[in-house]
Amino acid sequence: PTAEIEPTAVIGDGTSIWRLSHVRTGASVGEGCTLGRNVFIDQGVRVGARCKIQNNVSVYEGVTLEDDVFVGPSAVFTNDLTPRAHGDWAVVPTIVRQGASIGGGAVIVCGVVIGERAMVGAGSVVTKDVEPDRLVLGNPARPRGWVCRCGAVSSWADERPDDLTCDTCRTADHKESV
Repeated sequence: PTAEIEPTAVIGDGTSIWRLSHVRTGASVGEGCTLGRNVFIDQGVRVGARCKIQNNVSVYEGVTLEDDVFVGPSAVFTNDLTPRAHGDWAVVPTIVRQGASIGGGAVIVCGVVIGERAMVGAGSVVTKDVEPDRLVLGNPARPRGWVCRCGAVSSWADERPDDLTCDTCRTADHKESV
C-alpha cells in the first residue's frame, strides 16, 4: 500500500511491487516481475517480463531492461553524460538485453548496451558496451571471462570459447532447466 503507481503506468500480471516503490507515468513493467523496496521506475522506462530489481534501485528515463534481467541491490543507472543542476540536459539511452545480470552496487553509465546474458560484477562501473555472455568486473569494468546461461563462469579466456556451457550445467539435469 505504500507503493506509488502513477495513473498511466502499466504493470504486468503477476508483478510484485514492494514498499516505498514508485512507478512513474508512461512506464511499463512486464508480467511476473519483482520490484524490491524503494525501487524507482522513471517515466517512459520499459521493464520486460520476469525481471527482478532488488532494493534501492532507480531506473531512470532512457533505460530499457529487456526480459529476464536481474538488477542487484543499490545498482545505479545514469541517463545524462553532462549533468548539471540547471539548464538543458539530454537523456542518453541505455539497453540491458535479455537475461543479463547486474551485480549490487554496480554503476551503469548511460549510452551503453549490456548484451544478452552478460554479467556485471558487484561494484563495477560500466562505461562501454558489454558483449553477450561476457563477465565484466572492476572500475572501469573490464572483460574478465565468459558466463554460461546458468550464470556460472564457464571460461576465463579472453576470446569467446565455442562452448559456453559450464561444468555445473552438465550435472544433475540442470541443463534442461536452463
